[in-house]
Amino acid sequence: QDTMSINGFLMRRIFGSLSTERDRYERQSRLFADIAIRRSLIWRWFTLALGLFSFIGPAAIYWYGGLLAMGPERLSIGTIVAFVAYLGRIYAPTSALATVHVDVMSAVAVFDRIFAMLDAEPTVRDRPGAIELPPALRLEPASDLGGQVTRDRGGEVPSGHLVFENVSFGYRADRPLLEGISFEAWPGQLVALVGPSGAGKTTLTYLAARFYDPTAGRVLLDDHDLRDVTLASLQARIGMVTQEPYLFHASLMENLIIARPDATRQEVIAACQAAYMHDAISALPEGYDTVVGERGYRLSGGERQRLALARVILKSPPVLILDEATSSLDSRSETLIQRAIAPLRAGRATLAIAHRLSTILDADLILVLAGGRIEERGTHADLLARRGLYARLYEEQFRVAADLP
Repeated sequence: QDTMSINGFLMRRIFGSLSTERDRYERQSRLFADIAIRRSLIWRWFTLALGLFSFIGPAAIYWYGGLLAMGPERLSIGTIVAFVAYLGRIYAPTSALATVHVDVMSAVAVFDRIFAMLDAEPTVRDRPGAIELPPALRLEPASDLGGQVTRDRGGEVPSGHLVFENVSFGYRADRPLLEGISFEAWPGQLVALVGPSGAGKTTLTYLAARFYDPTAGRVLLDDHDLRDVTLASLQARIGMVTQEPYLFHASLMENLIIARPDATRQEVIAACQAAYMHDAISALPEGYDTVVGERGYRLSGGERQRLALARVILKSPPVLILDEATSSLDSRSETLIQRAIAPLRAGRATLAIAHRLSTILDADLILVLAGGRIEERGTHADLLARRGLYARLYEEQFRVAADLP
């Protein structure tokens, strides 16, 4: 899968290692062939031995029975023939039993792997008595955002209200990756996550989607701890566009309705139009029935990204997570995606990881992460005025010191 796939072949060709891969394949093929030949020879010798006994046995009985028939015992010829017949009926089940051990050991090796996967306990699963999230509510966001966690706003919690309360997390217990993360994202609000690589931005979005549970603190959605709600109801409320969207080796339509299997063709087309992807699909020979190829290699990077965005539009979740959705795109594709994202953010809490700071200048709240902590928070203008880490990152990207106040 890794070596013979489209991506694997292109990578080998780019680095000129096709001959190396051919030699490695030849060595492994020879090793496999040697093992197969040895196994076949051993099996042939084994079956030859069993077949030899099937001839030696009757010959020995006829020889010894003949001696008894001519001796004083006067054994009848019918008894000898019957004995040989019974012996022949024993050979078949005996040969089958002789091969049972090989078949059983081969099956045990396979079942060990199968049951090891079936018996594996997921690290994130529904708690006993987990509740379903209530139907989505559509309320206006509060005006006082400020970036601080506030539980009581004097009314119902809006649908898509995401809260991190003093959250800490580490993939290893002795090595925390995030510590003391607290913020909230209201419907209609864009919260941008910026910072150097390895600061924990992607991990933070994984906690919001409950791919992992925090080691300390809580993540809440509409005033419900994510650990107390069912995964199915949570996944229905989360939409994510990753930096490298994954497409199955199937048609465009099949890749799109993954978001909503019950969606009609008209709804799929409307989502693609909103993502500025419908014209590109219509230009294909088979339209929405075009097979995209392995990992969508028949589409450009911008088209794959817009297709992923169309999936999220089709799903229409209250919480939207954008993991650097435009980092590797050309200016036109980036413009189209930004144009499609703008209306999608309306009424939804949006978390956006951004390395291009130009894409989050209008963010309602910018969180600057460093070393697993929130070093700074505020709007673009506020953070520039502080002349801290965000201002340095901005200056490094644009290389215009005069932009700093």
